[in-house]
Amino acid sequence: MDTLDLSYRLAVSLAGAAARACARGLPAAWRQRLQADAPELPAGRWVWLHAVSMGELLLADGLVGRLRDAGHRVHLSTGTPAGLELLTRRLPGWDEGTGRISGGAFPLDDPAGLEAFLQRPPGAFIALETELWPGLLEALEGRGVPCLVVNGRLTERSLERGGPWLRRAAARLTLVAARDQASADAFRKLGAPTVALGGNLKADLPPPRPLHSGWDRLRAGWANAPIVVAGNTVDGEEDLILAAWSAARAQLPGLRLILAPRQPRRFEAVAAAFAARHLAFHRASAPWDEARVWRDVDVLLLDTLGELPAAYAEGTVALVAGGWAAEGGHNPLEPVRAGVPTLLGPGFANFQDLVPPLVASGQVEPVVAEQLPERLRAVLGRASLRPGPPVPLPEALTGALDRTWNLIAPHLPPAG
Repeated sequence: MDTLDLSYRLAVSLAGAAARACARGLPAAWRQRLQADAPELPAGRWVWLHAVSMGELLLADGLVGRLRDAGHRVHLSTGTPAGLELLTRRLPGWDEGTGRISGGAFPLDDPAGLEAFLQRPPGAFIALETELWPGLLEALEGRGVPCLVVNGRLTERSLERGGPWLRRAAARLTLVAARDQASADAFRKLGAPTVALGGNLKADLPPPRPLHSGWDRLRAGWANAPIVVAGNTVDGEEDLILAAWSAARAQLPGLRLILAPRQPRRFEAVAAAFAARHLAFHRASAPWDEARVWRDVDVLLLDTLGELPAAYAEGTVALVAGGWAAEGGHNPLEPVRAGVPTLLGPGFANFQDLVPPLVASGQVEPVVAEQLPERLRAVLGRASLRPGPPVPLPEALTGALDRTWNLIAPHLPPAG
């Protein structure tokens, strides 16, 4: 261990000790990680798959299925309360009764937090996107465990912020399967020794899980109504979307709205804003009433986890938010694959690999905020009430799961 590794270990050991000393007063995410339990699996015969939060867990869908079907035992970890809630709900479907899939919280990256996970270490560690934990990677490297990053995403801005600890962590990676060429170049600059282009796993996700039976009541109540589905809104975008929806509703009096905020912590604030506007809305987390009640409801607040991908297919037009009040944007593939005409904001920096091919194929349209009411009315005027069969994606966006699997398979432990 050199000075750089020692400095990190000392820093996280102090932070971990302080966290354990005042655990009751810590945010929920920290308490969750302090209570992380290691899986009871044989050393070297399981795969540790880490997805930091909800978005990465949804992204893991196809990869978990591939690992399970190949006979691997997989333990998924996540680092946020929302991620853990979604993980708990998704585990039975991922496992499919095989007993091969488990899950829980990601531990603190200090010796005390990692100890239980290293008593019976995995045969491979796979992180989704940009999860580089120096302490864990050092410990796994010392035990000869392959450390892989899939759907690797790294921006120039993140690269500039990467200090010596992050560079040391990157140097310990066995393989990075980058999602796009820009990320591949950034990982190489950071010091990752082996980087290949895997593609974006978002484009190869399996179809979303069906919505629960309560949605049949909404479908009956809104059967003849056009519906706008606005997904992943961030602070400041609900007002914009409600204004555009209201303007379109003046021409289409039966127009309904399904709106899903990005962060669960904002559910209450958005519900309060709807109430202040005297909107006739229903919360998806509340009991679902009979169809006749839905005829009197104009807005569904989708304050549940994991239902948005399937909910897009209920719409006439989709609005993918995150690019009107922010720069990063959110995934436009979910409504596109459902065959729903899709508008999104100009801030899609996090999806530069996806949006241009979808624009070229006519499947999405970037719209500045000032033009959203006009463009929404225009697209509603020509769109079918409900989408038809799923629409194929441009060829440039397909095959990511196969490429990623072929890259990581040589580094996985024996299955079974």
